[in-house]
Amino acid sequence: MAKRGRSGGRGRAVAGVVDSQAPGSKGPVEGVYYVDTGDCELIADQDNSTGWLLKINGVMSSHIDLADPLFLDFEYMRWIAALIESRWPPQDASSARAGAGNQGKLRGLHLGGGACSLARYFTAAYPDARQVVVELDGKLAGYVRDWFDLPKAPLLRIRVGEAREVTETLTADTRDFIIRDVFAGAFTPRPLTTAEFNQHVRRVLAPGGLYVVNSGDAPDLKNAREDAATIAASFEHTLIIADPAMLKGRRYGNMVMAGSDVPFGDDPKLARRLLGGAVPAHIWDDAQVRAFAAGTPVRHDPPAPVVEPVET
Repeated sequence: MAKRGRSGGRGRAVAGVVDSQAPGSKGPVEGVYYVDTGDCELIADQDNSTGWLLKINGVMSSHIDLADPLFLDFEYMRWIAALIESRWPPQDASSARAGAGNQGKLRGLHLGGGACSLARYFTAAYPDARQVVVELDGKLAGYVRDWFDLPKAPLLRIRVGEAREVTETLTADTRDFIIRDVFAGAFTPRPLTTAEFNQHVRRVLAPGGLYVVNSGDAPDLKNAREDAATIAASFEHTLIIADPAMLKGRRYGNMVMAGSDVPFGDDPKLARRLLGGAVPAHIWDDAQVRAFAAGTPVRHDPPAPVVEPVET
């Protein structure tokens, strides 16, 4: 999708572009804003008087309902929320986590920020949760925090940085869930999709933790199969959530994939919740995921360059 019109250097106002509301100004205002990685567009939701849509470089990224943090407009986000709540039901998450030595605080890491829709949701669902959102674009992070009145630290911290670099610096066993929702155009940057990166994710996850990814793909499902193969090579237990048309390769769209060191189990409440949405979704269990990925090569980091010795 094409970017919105930009016909001047950064800092100059152009047609349709708002460049006067710097981070620190409160409340959303419709318009196109320059950010560090290009531009973003803030759009009032015509179907929801308290809703806002965020486009980044012409691609729809996020939706926020200012009046209801528990409202998620994007189906794939609802699926992710349902999966995490299936493992840690909000009403008893604190008691469950307290037995794991974490004083009852669910700990989440979001790779990819956007409008922080899911992080905001989980703060409402788990009031004592501790979450970090990693966002590459510092100016965007500043706008989003001011526009949408996000929870403050320590409940929600936004860390500006590249997702893989940040993940590699984190202490082992310090996150209960990690969500990968990073895109450059239609696909996730390759360094965030390899087996080597997944090993960093496994190190950071606590025992019983969840790694959840938003995998976008075309009808040929090549990217989804590679994502599935790589996650299946990295985790003992996997699943996929998607609508039937996507699973059959009939359209462009999103699959939610997950890996864990413990089984997902058969949760009928989760299955019913996924079927009850505006876009009903199905669950593929570990055997189905591995069959889907069969024969697909696992993604790896490129080999390190060979440095030839210099003769003296």
